[in-house]
Amino acid sequence: MPTFEAPDGALLSYRSDGHGEPLLCLPGGPMRASAYLGDLGGLSARRRLILLDLRGTGDSQPPEDDSGYRCDRQVADVEALRVHLGLERMDVLAHSAAGDLGLLYALAHPDRVRSLVLVTARLRPLGIEFTDGHLQEAAALRSGEPWFEAAMRGYANLANGSTADEDWGAVMPFFYGRWDEQARAHAAAGSEQSNEHAAGLFSPPEAFDPEAGRAVVASWGVPVLLLAGELDGGPRPHVVVEAARLFDDARTVTQPGGGHFPWLDDPVFFSDAVATFLDRRR
Repeated sequence: MPTFEAPDGALLSYRSDGHGEPLLCLPGGPMRASAYLGDLGGLSARRRLILLDLRGTGDSQPPEDDSGYRCDRQVADVEALRVHLGLERMDVLAHSAAGDLGLLYALAHPDRVRSLVLVTARLRPLGIEFTDGHLQEAAALRSGEPWFEAAMRGYANLANGSTADEDWGAVMPFFYGRWDEQARAHAAAGSEQSNEHAAGLFSPPEAFDPEAGRAVVASWGVPVLLLAGELDGGPRPHVVVEAARLFDDARTVTQPGGGHFPWLDDPVFFSDAVATFLDRRR
């Protein structure tokens, strides 16, 4: 995989997949290697995906100290990649926990972001949190699934402090619109692709200034797409609709039957929704 030098000298890796105008893709997890994004449901047929491995994941070197795992500290890594690629402005896609990083980058460098795509993304830089109530609301939609009762037991155990692998495994179906062979394989790869130590350091409260963030996005001129999964608990579609009102130029899409990894549930719908948004912003 190609590499570039971060501001502190660390070598960070990224993967390039596909053809066309570049789309910088930031992986969530938090702190999961970008391999889990695959080709984003065939989006690589319409865009050249630049998939970054964040510090300490995939083939990227870790920071010199743990503070380097903070999402606000990794903004400089994203900017260094832009410079390395020789792009004046770029389209940015952020998934899940990387919504925090993508938003922080765009807040710091709005003149370098042509558009921002937030896929089932966290929005902590704007003071938006996803609650236990949201997760319960989404879980109730799956009550007819054969795995539902076991998943709910696992969820209750985790809520009571369990860290057992079997409880985490039991709740995994909630993250996917279809708990099929592909979803099982995707979920099983998560452990080896993730830096669990770094995950707990990624988004401390002090990384965010929600009041300042809301003031910027209200007039920053960056077009934003917020894509939610119909069955996802973080965020629920109604949370995404409310969040979109904070931006001066935003549209929302809810993918029918979509979970937290919507490109797996319906690749055609997902890639069409994202590509259509990006094409309109050229």
